[in-house]
Amino acid sequence: MDVVTLTRALVDIESITGNETKVGEFLLAELARRSFKPHKMPVGANRFNVYASPCGADTPVRPPEIVFSTHMDTVPPFIPSSEDATKIYGRGSCDAKGIIAAQIAAAERLCKEGIPVGLLFLVGEERDSQGAIVANQQSPGCKFLINGEPTDNRIAIASKGSLRVEITAIGRMAHSAYPELGESAIEKLLEALNRLRSVKLPEAEGIGATTVNIGLIEGGRAPNVIPDHAKAQLLYRLVTPSEPLKQQIAAAVGDLAKADFVLDIPFMRLRTLDGFPTMVAAFTTDIPALSNWGEPLLIGPGSIHVAHTEGELIDKAELQKAVELYCSIVRRLQS
Repeated sequence: MDVVTLTRALVDIESITGNETKVGEFLLAELARRSFKPHKMPVGANRFNVYASPCGADTPVRPPEIVFSTHMDTVPPFIPSSEDATKIYGRGSCDAKGIIAAQIAAAERLCKEGIPVGLLFLVGEERDSQGAIVANQQSPGCKFLINGEPTDNRIAIASKGSLRVEITAIGRMAHSAYPELGESAIEKLLEALNRLRSVKLPEAEGIGATTVNIGLIEGGRAPNVIPDHAKAQLLYRLVTPSEPLKQQIAAAVGDLAKADFVLDIPFMRLRTLDGFPTMVAAFTTDIPALSNWGEPLLIGPGSIHVAHTEGELIDKAELQKAVELYCSIVRRLQS
C-alpha cells in the first residue's frame, strides 16, 4: 500500500474525536502486516492509542531513541476521500491522516536501513489531548519525539499555547417592561467582553502576538425576560506564560462576571535543525502533554490553512516529500 493509497484508506474511516476505534483497529492490522509490533494503549472505555515497537520487536534490546507521533482523530464533519492528479481531499487528509501515512512509510524505510523508529498514534488531540496525557505515563524512554502536524514540511521553531476561558455573568430575571426590577446578565457580559477586548495582549520577538477569539456566546431566556444568566467562551493563543494574562483577565472582568480557566496549554519553543526551512505554529499540539517522550520536533506535510475546512486537502508531492524529510531528520538525529 503506497502512501497515497494509505492516506485515502485512513481518510475513508470516520474518526471524529471520541470515535477513533475503527481507525485504530485498521492501524493495528496495517502495522502488523508491515512487520511492526503494534499494541493498544487504552484511553478510557472503548478508546485507545496505537503504539508500535520498531521492526516487529516484542522486547527490543533497548527502546527506540526516536518516535514518530501524530493523532488519529479529526474534527467534524466526516468528509470521505477523493483525489485528482495532484491532490487528496477529505477530512483528515492533512490533519493528520496523510501524516500518519508518511510516518509509517518513513519508519518502514528506516527499519530496512537498520534504524529502529517507534510509532505513536493518539486519540483526542482535537479536543483535550487525552490520548497524549495517558501516553505520557507509558513512555519507552526515547530521546526524541517527532510530532506531525500540518507545517508545509517546515520545522516549527515554536508552538503557541492555548488558554480557554469561560466568562459567566449572573443577573436577575424580571419582566422586560420593567427592566429596573431586574439585572441583565447579558449586559454585564457584554461590558466584560468589551473590557477584555481592550486588554493589550503580550508579544514575543520572532514569534508574534497572543491572539484571542470570542468563539461562543449564550444566554437569556426570551426577548421579554431580563436575562439572569449569560456565558461566553474565549480562546487565547499564547506566546508567553499564561499566569500574567490570567491576572489581566480577572482584573478586567472584575465584579461583572466570573472567569474560569478551563484549559491551559503552554507556549513552547522547539528544537530545529540547520538546513531546514522553519515556521511558527500558531496552533496547539499534543507536544506539551508528551514531555516524557523525549525532546520534541514538529513537522508535517500539508497546510494548516485548509485543515478544519470543507476543502481540506494534501498535495501528493508534498506527502511523498514528507517521507524523505522524516527519514532525513532521523538520520541527522542519529548522527
